[in-house]
Amino acid sequence: MTVADRPAPLVELGMAMGMLQRRDGHPVFSPWRRRVARSLPRTAHPILQLVSPLGAGPLFLDPPSGDLEEGMDQVLSTPRAQARAELRRMCAIDRPLTPWVRHLAERDRDAWQILGLAVRTGHASVIAEAWPRIEAGFHAETAWRSRVLARQGLHAALTGLAPSVRWRGSTLEAASPRDLDLTLRGRGIVLHPSLFWADRLLAAPLPDGRLLLIYPAVTPLPLRETSTPADPLTALVGSTRAQALRLLVRQHTTTDLARELAVSPAAASMQAKVLREAGLIASQRDGKAMWHWCTPLGLDLLAREGTSPNGTRPGPGSDTRRFGIDPHRRGGRRPGGR
Repeated sequence: MTVADRPAPLVELGMAMGMLQRRDGHPVFSPWRRRVARSLPRTAHPILQLVSPLGAGPLFLDPPSGDLEEGMDQVLSTPRAQARAELRRMCAIDRPLTPWVRHLAERDRDAWQILGLAVRTGHASVIAEAWPRIEAGFHAETAWRSRVLARQGLHAALTGLAPSVRWRGSTLEAASPRDLDLTLRGRGIVLHPSLFWADRLLAAPLPDGRLLLIYPAVTPLPLRETSTPADPLTALVGSTRAQALRLLVRQHTTTDLARELAVSPAAASMQAKVLREAGLIASQRDGKAMWHWCTPLGLDLLAREGTSPNGTRPGPGSDTRRFGIDPHRRGGRRPGGR
């Protein structure tokens, strides 16, 4: 298994177009959705006919190339048979079979010119200005994920990708709206975080036979700082969650956490939820109170940072057993295909 070495602009565009259409429980993206919906040029709207809110899209639309022009060349040179098969697959999931989609399937020249313009204007509107933050977030995420892989191994690296992921014997399972079995046949996996995605794992085959697993970054783009912060932990999880993680080397209730962070209890609960889904903290209800504390993974991240909440290196008192941490709490089904 390897971790992608750079973000792919067309992968992020595809994830952004899927997230733009969501109307469910991802509140961190709500202001972003409203802003992008107002500013998205009409020439970019055809992409919405191809990309599902489930995150699925035609495989030819978002090649994992780190270069926009190279990716555009790959999109526009899609063979007719591949285009037809992928568009048929997307229409079977939830995309409308519009006249334009029919023309795409037949490799109609005008239809593909419309697609090329849609991808370029969508990228210019949604991705280009945010690219420095996307790159910073991607590299912070992959550096941390690579460390988890090196120190804790394959099982820990994969189960930490999303809250629904678990191992059943030698089979990796994750939540999916469709029943789907994927067999690697020894070809391997490439992990690719997305700063525009906040849901289940997405899987796609690569031309060399490996499996691309797209997963939500710990810190999505709407929560990233407008400038790159100085300390690595803040770069990875954002300033508020970094502060929360440092506090949670001691058990706190949601109310305590809100008071320490100077935010509302609802905001503290949301920050705790993101940290919990990233495997950095655990939570347990006791009557009306919800208690939170660092997991071994969270403590390891803080130890690597080299400081505790009071600015000193963590000492022996940071033993994970002190906080009653259960590192094995997981659940889910198979990874969903794109």
